[in-house]
Amino acid sequence: MEIGSFIKLQRVKKGMTQEELANGIVSMSYLSKIENLRTEASPEVISLLCTRLGIDLNSENDITIKEKCEQWYSMLFDVSDKEEIIEMYNELSELLAMTRSDSLMMFEIHKIRYFLILGQIENALEQINSLNEVSGTFDNLHQYYWYKFKGNYASTNSESNQALKMYKLAEEKLKQIHLPEEEIADLQYIMAITHSILLNTLEAIEYSNKAIDIFQKAYNFIRCAQCHIVLGISFRRIKMYDKSIKHYNLARHLGELNKNNHIIQLTNQNLGYLYASIGDSKEAIKYFIKVVDDQEVNIDERLSAITNLIKEYYKIHKLDEAKDVLVKAKQLLNSSGKDVSNKLYEYTILTYTYAIKKQDDLFISLVMDEFIPYLQKRKDYANLIVFSNMLGKYLEGLGRYKDSVKYYKLANLTYEEVVNL
Repeated sequence: MEIGSFIKLQRVKKGMTQEELANGIVSMSYLSKIENLRTEASPEVISLLCTRLGIDLNSENDITIKEKCEQWYSMLFDVSDKEEIIEMYNELSELLAMTRSDSLMMFEIHKIRYFLILGQIENALEQINSLNEVSGTFDNLHQYYWYKFKGNYASTNSESNQALKMYKLAEEKLKQIHLPEEEIADLQYIMAITHSILLNTLEAIEYSNKAIDIFQKAYNFIRCAQCHIVLGISFRRIKMYDKSIKHYNLARHLGELNKNNHIIQLTNQNLGYLYASIGDSKEAIKYFIKVVDDQEVNIDERLSAITNLIKEYYKIHKLDEAKDVLVKAKQLLNSSGKDVSNKLYEYTILTYTYAIKKQDDLFISLVMDEFIPYLQKRKDYANLIVFSNMLGKYLEGLGRYKDSVKYYKLANLTYEEVVNL
């Protein structure tokens, strides 16, 4: 890392202005040239600037720091024990705050990933903003991780188009740098996920296959299983159900071999979606119950499964079973706290509660005035189709044919929009 870039980064990190750092040492314009690599300062000037920043120029510890950084980056890649990640982060922060090290810039970029893993989204954004000022000095390797982690940040905020843009910029950098194959596969996997979210089904299949080829060679079976799940979702969307089931079963098999409950239940969840989409409610219910009854499953995933379970019972007119599950769903929702985006589940539970109790005015008001606008705003096309059709059928049953046609039409137009994406 160039000394000028290092000084600029440390000054920005410490919240110092150029005037404060330069005062009594050099002019502000000269400091600007140093920081932007437009001139080489004398060792005496560099020493004075670093002393004011509280930095030791002795780089004897740099090899140790580099090794520790590489270990920490690996922990972030595999999402190891969070306590260990935090402990090593604190150790590295102390070392890098006092010593000039070529590892500093890469460490600062990886802090974006670190904050995202810990769920500290605001800290991740603050880190991105602080690095924007020095991003012009990044080399190709720095730029690769800079784009990748900014893509991770955008994904966390459900900004999938922005995320894909960042991932593509990172992918371009692969032509100019050498990285381990598993790192390349990780980028391909998250690009597959992002394409899947954006309903770019063919691209999701392409990138999943690229990633799985590398993960298989590395015997990384959990990552293979994750790719199989994306492929299962993709083939379900294009109605190649046999292929979809094949990939889900492969994913579950790998999950069972590795005793990974998360993979097993993620597969069950998606098999539930598949059978629901082809009208086999009995099979769908079987898989959703497996997820709902597993206390180890993330509460958001259990809420997703239980609301889909209610839909299936309602669809096949098993209203007593639907009522029982609604009670459990409300209890689960109440226990979720603020860690879950509750609105979709709240609306779904209320919708089916009013529908089963035949509370017509409450049902129509909720779905027409609140739920459907909410789904339109979120561009949640799948649920928009389901609940527009449900409202249309409900209104038709009440003899409100003109209104029912409006919502059947909305469902059909939404379906056409999804098909054309």
